This record gives sequence, C-alpha cells and structure tokens, in this order.
Amino acid sequence: MLNRKSAPQFAAIEKFQLPRPEVINLNNGVPLIQFDKVNQEVLRIELIFKSGKWFETKKGVSYFTAHLLDKGTSDKNSLQIAETFDLYGSSVEINPGFDFTSLSLYALSKNINKVFPLFCEIALSPAFPDSEFTLLKDIFKQNLKINKEKSSYLAGKIIRQNIFGENHPYGNSVDENEVDDLTQSDLINFFKRRFRLHEVYVTGSLSDSAKKMLTDSLSEFGVISERDADLNFGEVQRSTSQHIEKSDSVQSSLRLGKRIINRADPEYASLVLLNHILGGYFGSRLMKNIREEKGLTYGIHSSISTLKNDAFFLIGTDVNKENRELALSEIKSEIRRLRKNPIEPEELETAKNHLLGSLQLETANPFSVVEKIKAIRLNQLNSDFYSSLFNSIRSADSIVMNRIAQLHLNEDSLFEVSVG
Repeated sequence: MLNRKSAPQFAAIEKFQLPRPEVINLNNGVPLIQFDKVNQEVLRIELIFKSGKWFETKKGVSYFTAHLLDKGTSDKNSLQIAETFDLYGSSVEINPGFDFTSLSLYALSKNINKVFPLFCEIALSPAFPDSEFTLLKDIFKQNLKINKEKSSYLAGKIIRQNIFGENHPYGNSVDENEVDDLTQSDLINFFKRRFRLHEVYVTGSLSDSAKKMLTDSLSEFGVISERDADLNFGEVQRSTSQHIEKSDSVQSSLRLGKRIINRADPEYASLVLLNHILGGYFGSRLMKNIREEKGLTYGIHSSISTLKNDAFFLIGTDVNKENRELALSEIKSEIRRLRKNPIEPEELETAKNHLLGSLQLETANPFSVVEKIKAIRLNQLNSDFYSSLFNSIRSADSIVMNRIAQLHLNEDSLFEVSVG
C-alpha cells in the first residue's frame, strides 16, 4: 500500500541525450530536419529564413514583411486564407526575431495535403496588399502608444538600447515616424532579398506520399547564395545609469544588464547555473531577498538571452517608487555576495537539481526537443551541446561558481535603468 506520509525516494538524473532527427537535403540544398517521435496525429512544419532584425535595411521592415505574409497572395485575400486554414483545423504562426524569421504551419496529418499548398503559396508569393499594410501599421502604432505608457516596456527598451547601442539591431526599436516611413516597396524588396529558405523543421510523422509532396514543393524555394556581410555598428557613448521619472506611476520598473558570453563559450554552462542561483527560479537568492525577506516585489528574475551574434544578461523587477534605491542596492549586494563568498553545498545542489530537472523535463515535449535541435543547428553548436551543458552543470563546484562570478558578474559593470 502506498505510504503517503513519506516522500518518494530522490533519484539524481545521470545523463541527458537529445534524440537524433532525420536530416534530408532538398534538391535546392536546403536541409529538412524531421523529428517523428510524436504520438498525436499533428504536424508542425517550420520554415526558417535569415531575415530577422539583424538584416534590416530600414527599421521595422522585417516585422512588417513577416506579418503580412498570410494577409494575401496573388489570388487569395486574407479572409480566404484564414477560412481555408480554419476549415481544416490548421493554423499559421509567424515569428520575426532578431536573427531569423520562422513561418510555421500546425495541421492534422490527415489534412496536410489540403493546407500545405496554401502554406507554400503565402511563403512564396505574398501580395502585401495596401489595405492590410495600412491596417497593420495602425494596429502597431496604437499598441506602441499604449506600451509607451507602461514603465516595464520603457525600461526593457532602454536597457537593450544602452547595452547594445541605439543603432545596433539588438538594441534599436521602431518608432511611429519610422513605421509611417515604411512603404510597400520596402517590404517587397526585403522579401525578395532575405526571404529565401534557410532550413526546414518537421515535427510529426508523414506518409511517404506526403513527404514526397513536401520535399518536391520545398525544393522549389529559392535560397540565399551570397555570404552574409560582416556588420559593424561601432561603439557609442551611453549612460550606465539612467532613471526616467513618470509622475503618474506608482511603481518603478528596474532593469540591470550587460553583454555576456554566448553558448559557444566553454564557460557558458557554469554561467547558466550561476544565473539560476542568482535569479533563475523561485528559490533563487534574488527571490528570497527582494521578495520573501524584504517584501519589495511580487517577483524578480535574472536571465541570459542568447542570440546568433551576441548575448546579454538581464535582471528585471517592479517595485514601489519609494523602494527603488533599496531594491537596487539589495540586487547589487546579492551579486557582490556571489563574487566574494563561496556557495554552500546544499544551495548549489538544490539549484543544480532544479535546473537539470527542468532541462530533462523539456524533452518530454516533442516541440521542445525540436527547439533544442534547432538551437544547435542555427547557432552552429556541437551536436553534443546539451549533453555537455548537462554534464558541466552536474560537475560544477563552488570554486568554479566563484570564479565565474568574478569574471562575468561584477555589479559595477551592469547598465542600470529605472522607469517610474
């Protein structure tokens, strides 16, 4: 009989191994990566284009080009496209990012023949209709107007600008006048130049006939042949500490951050664990101090955002305006404590187990598995990246953590922004 008075026995996770997908090279040279270990009769087909903000010729052109793909083709309008996908229980998801744009189709396996030709059509021959472009501009500007009233939005915008510089694609943002300045020709030219197929990811099982239809259709896509230019955005002078007063706000949004090492760096795994201890989960030091002990916030979090060409470390929280200086002081105190004092074994082991358990749990979801496979391929990492990350986290000790903190997390090196 189950004894509910005692907890189940703890079992440490010993290893992490990503399953290997099937890789097919299409006739145009584009890799198609398929992961078919999916129990449900559902498919995700994701097209990857090297057309993110990094490649923009004008601010906002990547975003608007991507979001108008499914708003009309040469012979179908947005309503007809939406109704067709709805009829067959399918949906399209568009994600323009800093480095890549992804165009994804979610569909039932039995209906893939009905919807995939239309999916290819919106990816190959979007019309960028004027009426849809004008509507999207109006919606974007209205949302921007609302967001500019939010201290959290402004703090996030300014901290990235201060970390990277306002001319850098990872640091800039689009304003109303730049939205107005975009033309249909800008979108068409950007689409022709940058929306060329880079990779394809298929999550789910395909029949032989469906796979042939996919590979034949995708082989007709054009690819980018020229080498991407090395871009130089220059060094700019920017404020290391900045406060924006908002008299109508009762809270201050705090953001502290800096550029940090990327996934390819051999010390990245140790930094991920160090971040987890500082502010990466509910039991972190920042949560215990700022939330539980001081009661200054509902939540505080630190993170490492890794991009294709860079990475940045960020701490974010919202506090009452009168507690702004105290919260900033306590955040810096926790970073300083990581640098100066060894981490106790029990705290280190708890953070390790939580982080490794989270990593392992993600492999239960096939879409999360593919996201990891995609991260490896798109960032040109070693195929054993995640198993090496897992092993490095497991073996890290307090001496390593202390050294990494001294190298990468000095409170005086952080850009600091508060709004409110």
